[in-house]
Amino acid sequence: MLCDTIGMSEALVLSNIRNNTGHLQLNRPKALNSLNQAMVDIVSDALQQWEHDDAVQQVLITSTSQKGFCAGGDVRAIHDLDAAGKYEQGDEYFAHEYRMNNHLATYSKPIISLIDGVCMGGGIGISAHGSHRVVSERAFASMPEMLIGFVPDVGSTKMLSSMIGQKGYASAALAKFLCITAWRMSPADMFWAGFATHFVPSAELEAFSDMLQAEGIDAALEQYASQPEQESELARYEDSIQAVFDQPHWSDIEAALQQHEDEAFVRMVRKHLQGTCPTSVVAAIELIDASARAKDVREALDNELIMGNALRRTPNFQEGVRAVLIDKTKDAHFVPDSYEQVDAAEYRALLGS
Repeated sequence: MLCDTIGMSEALVLSNIRNNTGHLQLNRPKALNSLNQAMVDIVSDALQQWEHDDAVQQVLITSTSQKGFCAGGDVRAIHDLDAAGKYEQGDEYFAHEYRMNNHLATYSKPIISLIDGVCMGGGIGISAHGSHRVVSERAFASMPEMLIGFVPDVGSTKMLSSMIGQKGYASAALAKFLCITAWRMSPADMFWAGFATHFVPSAELEAFSDMLQAEGIDAALEQYASQPEQESELARYEDSIQAVFDQPHWSDIEAALQQHEDEAFVRMVRKHLQGTCPTSVVAAIELIDASARAKDVREALDNELIMGNALRRTPNFQEGVRAVLIDKTKDAHFVPDSYEQVDAAEYRALLGS
């Protein structure tokens, strides 16, 4: 029950209501708040209760740790379940998480996330669907699934394709670039791309949170919101990203990359592709292309569940998690080991396209 978590420092998610604000604090610092099943269930229960509670007018999501907001889902636990042949339990975890993501995306009240430090994978899923994504100068965001033999998920394939931001338009090409390269977005990148809606310096986050809960989000933003001091590095690559990644299949992107005139951009992309799983790259492009055309986040999440469950049942997921998260040797041996050997049609067929 939700009430059992209130006031318990050992709880994985701390929950309370202050004034008109329901406050969820991710509290698994030793794992950088990696979301496990219990955390997903606590957050889901709170969202359900507060949506129908007139005393709660807004929801605030933060971390109890200054080391980071959320490093993703508990991939190691899923790895262990899959290694034991318990695939259905992993399927259930992702189904629960994706229901939570969809609820966040369709929530009837403002949801404010304070992103201070790392925000990857599942951390993006628990923050970026909300109405207000407030980042500090210490924040960075990334979707690193290509390195572990998985695919981008938590609704990111639709959300990243729909962001407007300072660039002024939605871009499936940008979503493909971000997911394939695991680009580490700075606060300035997040603003430009549309991932972040506001910026508050880390030194003022506590005061911002207090004012938000006392006087409301608009008053707090007026008092504390500013702009990142950096310029977006991502923005410098805008034309190249559109030229190369605005293609429906990886083979087309590869051809565009080979012909692209900006050699520095090509070298940068090639460098980021090192260590990625070819199957994940090819499958992810098919997935993002389909989800960018999806009618809503729920349809994109369904696509992600189908694709992710399929890839988890291959040796590449086990190998990728071993190399990146368990042994940390970064020496994964993926099969096949080249893009040309991956049949993109197989992954289009999974999505019915």
